[in-house]
Amino acid sequence: MKIYTRTGDKGKTSVIGGRIDKDDIRVESYGTVDEVNSYIGQAVTELDQSVFGDVLEDLEKIQHELFDCGGDLATVSDKAPKKLAPESIDYLEERIDKFIEEAPELEKFILPGGSKPAASIHIARTVTRRAERLVVSLIKADSSVSELPLQYLNRLSDYFFALARVINYRLGVKDVEYLRSANVFRGGKRKERSDEKKE
Repeated sequence: MKIYTRTGDKGKTSVIGGRIDKDDIRVESYGTVDEVNSYIGQAVTELDQSVFGDVLEDLEKIQHELFDCGGDLATVSDKAPKKLAPESIDYLEERIDKFIEEAPELEKFILPGGSKPAASIHIARTVTRRAERLVVSLIKADSSVSELPLQYLNRLSDYFFALARVINYRLGVKDVEYLRSANVFRGGKRKERSDEKKE
């Protein structure tokens, strides 16, 4: 099987329902989702099954959901069925709550890093945030785009933050607090300020 088609040599690519420029915001969106997926794949290679069996199951599930998310973002046809399910967001929220209970209470911002797999997850988190911003731009450009991928990515970045802390905790690696951080968390959750909208 050949993996090259030569159809993209003039800067166009196929999406579900048509062809668009490779630098289109839609391609940027689902391409960045694919980037997140790759960092998850890297983290999976760094996690010990005996310690992180539950996490590895989560990450495989999330990798499939990111393919669903990317497929939905790559669809310009109104007739094509959507793949990403609302229940996937509910699951992420359940897991976030469990991770917050497991890791030590947090008061200040922390520096990304610690153990190697936690660092990979922090990279996945920040790339997820970038994907989220791109999807916002895509929705502004095309109001027919479902908001479900946006909601999923928003929750996924929170999941990665909570997961990175649990990974460090299980490995006995302490998170490093940002030296000039105010106390912005209570009980492991971010405190809302009067001048800040909840994400």
